[in-house]
Amino acid sequence: MKTRNWGYWVLWAIAVITIISGAVQIFAPGAELRMLQVELTPTTAHFFATIGMFMVLFGGVLAHSLAGDTPDPVVVFWAGWQKLGASAIVGLGVMHHIFSPLALLVAAFDGASGVVAFLYWCKLKRTA
Repeated sequence: MKTRNWGYWVLWAIAVITIISGAVQIFAPGAELRMLQVELTPTTAHFFATIGMFMVLFGGVLAHSLAGDTPDPVVVFWAGWQKLGASAIVGLGVMHHIFSPLALLVAAFDGASGVVAFLYWCKLKRTA
């Protein structure tokens, strides 16, 4: 049974945004690295693209799960942890002067996304 409340639709948007932003990191890492004021080297571009690949995978599995008849609570749970972890690691990057303070917007989006994922996960657990 689909639980299509506000959390469902917000998670859909989060999944799509995660896929798109991850794909940008894969195919055009320099644009985002320059925006975040990170030195653009082959190493930073490669690692940023690697992170983008995992974003595409997590966003894709979340979208795939949400598209099914019953979203998998395990997928939603781990997508929530991915978002909270990303928020923390980006925040640390700002704290260590690796990223510009502009990256705090990314950290805030990921943190809020993680909270939404866990709220929706709780809803799925209650209806199961």
